[in-house]
Amino acid sequence: MPDYLLYALLAGLFTWGLTAVGAASVFFARAPSRKLLDLMLGFAAGVMLAASVFSLLLPGMEMAKAQGQVPWVPAVVGFLLGGGLLRLMDRLLPHLHLDFPQETAEGLPTTWRRTTLLILAITLHNLPEGLAVGVAFGAWALDPTGAATLGGAVALAIGIGLQNLPEGLAVAFPLRREGVSAGLAFFYGQLSALVEPLGALLGAALVAQVAPLLPYFMAFAAGAMVFVVVEELIPESQLEGYGDLATFGLMLGFSVMMALDVALG
Repeated sequence: MPDYLLYALLAGLFTWGLTAVGAASVFFARAPSRKLLDLMLGFAAGVMLAASVFSLLLPGMEMAKAQGQVPWVPAVVGFLLGGGLLRLMDRLLPHLHLDFPQETAEGLPTTWRRTTLLILAITLHNLPEGLAVGVAFGAWALDPTGAATLGGAVALAIGIGLQNLPEGLAVAFPLRREGVSAGLAFFYGQLSALVEPLGALLGAALVAQVAPLLPYFMAFAAGAMVFVVVEELIPESQLEGYGDLATFGLMLGFSVMMALDVALG
């Protein structure tokens, strides 16, 4: 296995592992307050926004410029395609956002249980994160311009891992409230992020096949993540009237990810 594929897999396993750690809190702690949950959701949104900009879009535009392309063209095209694909998946895959009533389930009509729909929503959320990690490591290994760095890819994995830690908690406890046992809540909480190492491998492998399209792939991953932030994380963080706290969490998450990327990248 090439080094960049191995690194992408290890990074995906790292982000999944932190989700599992967060989900394991269901065994030891009481359910977090809604204030804390909204702060966590805001933090996750901020990390993903900063990662999209500093780890994917900006290096992708530098790469496109070094290749003699118009820098903003791959960024715009890839970004819109990434968001468009997530919108298509969002429209077709049956799922239910956390703390939303059953009748607000999205996707094709189904008789699936509420618990299944909740898990599918988080899985849909985690897939672009795994793809982004894989694309970042693939870009580091295959970009001849040097715009993508190993430090930037590591920073992206760390940032996504940090926001996955509270995310595992935010998945497991709502499932527990739905009547699921602690063991199953943990299992489903970590299972929702199992797509991340798979997505990381897929992203790195795709990049290897079409290296000249790296700027498009990086923007594509950014667009998919931003779609998740705007479609899911921000609305969910504003449900219970703690919008100011959620906004502070977003700014904190953005700052942490920005600092990581600048320090390591």
